[in-house]
Amino acid sequence: YAAFRKSQAHPLLHDFAAGFSFGLDDFQLRACRELEDGRGVLVAAPTGSGKTLSAFLWAIDSVFRQRADLPEEPKKDGSRTRILYISPLKALGVDVERNLRSPLIGIGQSARRLGLTAPGITVGVRSGDTTSSDRRKLVSDPPDILITTPESLYLMLTSRAGDTLRDVHTVIIDEVHAVAATKRGAHLAVSLERLDALRRSHGAETAAQRIGLSATV
Repeated sequence: YAAFRKSQAHPLLHDFAAGFSFGLDDFQLRACRELEDGRGVLVAAPTGSGKTLSAFLWAIDSVFRQRADLPEEPKKDGSRTRILYISPLKALGVDVERNLRSPLIGIGQSARRLGLTAPGITVGVRSGDTTSSDRRKLVSDPPDILITTPESLYLMLTSRAGDTLRDVHTVIIDEVHAVAATKRGAHLAVSLERLDALRRSHGAETAAQRIGLSATV
């Protein structure tokens, strides 16, 4: 797991991944190295192979490293979301539990074992089923990682909620094959460009890093 990054990974991520009896696959390591070089990446691998895990490990490690000297980031302007996870599927709950919440629990266990404090990472979901009260909470107290759909992302970017996305540095797009060469895919591409325009309007010099995940191409 020392090869997860060319530079040293956060010790909690190192300990968590070192506990995998099967280790990290070559495609997972290669994806992380490409991401460290600042490139966008398309990870194409069979369902259940761990491609989503590799994207989340990278994203979580990036947040941890940002907070190395400040475990609890103060919320001064409500703009907190750092990572967008976009899925064309409405049934996001199972994906979140399997692909994101479980690793966060495992990292928390690593923190207790090592006697370290794990930087708090919050997770939120915004879809067509999200209630109006929950949508307001996402604006007043934005999560570090937002799970959403292409349609909900568009609605956020065209409303006051869009301001909570101006600091997003990583966009994970799952099931790319389900939207490629479709009107939904074209619509999502426009939203991603709009997101980068929002970032630039607040001083960002580069586009958000994009990680595409697909079981096929």
